[in-house]
Amino acid sequence: MNDIAVTRRSRITPEREAELYRAVLDLLREVGYDAVTMDAVAARTRSSKATLYRQWGGKAELVVKALRSQKPGGIADIDTGSLRGDLHAIIGREDDCAMERNAALMRALAMAVHMNDDLRQAFKELLVEPEIEEFRRVVQRAVDRGEVRPDNPALEYTTHMLVGAFATRTLIDDLPPTRAFLTSYIDAVVLPALGAPLH
Repeated sequence: MNDIAVTRRSRITPEREAELYRAVLDLLREVGYDAVTMDAVAARTRSSKATLYRQWGGKAELVVKALRSQKPGGIADIDTGSLRGDLHAIIGREDDCAMERNAALMRALAMAVHMNDDLRQAFKELLVEPEIEEFRRVVQRAVDRGEVRPDNPALEYTTHMLVGAFATRTLIDDLPPTRAFLTSYIDAVVLPALGAPLH
């Protein structure tokens, strides 16, 4: 982390940061990404725009970090001793209500991510790439344990399978993603594709 980032972060307490993130997510749900402005965030949170820009640099970074704040961290720290156990534990970190809220936010942002270069870059660098890296470490442990063959061609698509199941549940079935759905998907699709044990 560079000195500028450290200087930025030191000005706002964790409690205040969490409050600001909640306000940003509320605004996203209410008006969508394009209509969220730093002015609106400042007014909603009784902050100055200067403080917001000093802390986050711009709207894209603020929005993506607000999204990341809602996600339980530490995927790579989950180690139950089996890939099935690890994947089930990852799914179990959020309840169905949280999953539905997150899925709705992601749908609301989908078009904006495609249309806005700043948002797409922030989304990729601050949210997608760190999560993919952590997830790869979970899968690599399964390879190291001998549960998954290192030459299995499905390995490079594991993240795509899980993200796809989460993202398309509403589109295909008109239902929100749930723990039960994702757990059954892991057992029916992901583990068999990887040749991993189902127990």
